[in-house]
Amino acid sequence: MASFQCRSCGTAVPYDEPIPRESTCERCGADLRACVSCRHYDPRYNNSCRETMADPVEDHARRNFCEYFSFTREPFAAATGAGARAAEARAKLDALFRKKPADEPTGEK
Repeated sequence: MASFQCRSCGTAVPYDEPIPRESTCERCGADLRACVSCRHYDPRYNNSCRETMADPVEDHARRNFCEYFSFTREPFAAATGAGARAAEARAKLDALFRKKPADEPTGEK
């Protein structure tokens, strides 16, 4: 049996290919047969899929009927890097463009 991992939490998947459509992660409940778990998933491509013949999918984290689905063999990596980076950038923008309180002097006379 291949060693697949849930793309949400990293838990080992107890299934082998083909992954049943209704399967969910035992730990976090995420759908396993979803675009984010597929080897063709790539957000840089149109429809976030490298397979050009695949039908468009709206929610890439939910199960679907894609006939090109193949579970990715890539090791799980938590998605904290991009989220932390975005939060840091948002905090810097908020600090740069924050409104001054009414009682704080503006320096104008």
